[in-house]
Amino acid sequence: MTALGTLARTTSSDVVFDELYGQITRLELLPGTKISETEVAKSFGYSRQPVREAFTRLANLNLLLVRPQRATVVRPFSRQLIANARFVRAAVELEVVRSAVRDRDTSVDAALKANLREQADAIAAGNVSLFHDLDYQFHKLLCASAKQAFAFDIIAENKAQVDRLCMLALTSREAMDVLYDDHQRLLRALFDGDAPAADDVLRRHLDRLTPTIEAIYTTHKAYFDE
Repeated sequence: MTALGTLARTTSSDVVFDELYGQITRLELLPGTKISETEVAKSFGYSRQPVREAFTRLANLNLLLVRPQRATVVRPFSRQLIANARFVRAAVELEVVRSAVRDRDTSVDAALKANLREQADAIAAGNVSLFHDLDYQFHKLLCASAKQAFAFDIIAENKAQVDRLCMLALTSREAMDVLYDDHQRLLRALFDGDAPAADDVLRRHLDRLTPTIEAIYTTHKAYFDE
């Protein structure tokens, strides 16, 4: 029954969405790349309807630009959309961490510690894509620890705007080491019940992208729409 329930919840549209989302955020599909409903449907062996639904969902995340009578393209970066998304994410995640410090679900502790160990292994292996995925899971686990799992939906929706930039930024072991150290210090503050320290670490963590955005804008200006 569990397997059947899982299958019922996974639609053709979900499959297409998940695959294209991954390709876009991993920069396998670069900003400005043209993408065709017909070609995507053929590659999956689906009709165009689930592909159209997936395109709409990706457009709502500002990852695709769907233009009537014109080719759909992977949406270029927008500094304004990125700024908006970062503001919302910071507001939500800071409150998540405060909630976790006050009254966390200790049953999530083991998963958080395991995630950190896997991050260290990914860094040692130089696996940027895996580290990116583990970073995503780490922040999702923080919401579960805070007993506010729903909040990650909001964080993820806004995180989508910066995930592609993170892939450009995470090009060295040093960059991953810095984020890993943030995660360690954040978890330590959370377990110690130290709200000011947790708040400070998270603010610094989220702000690390500021100089990166400006650097990427300078070196990859063609990827931006402004």
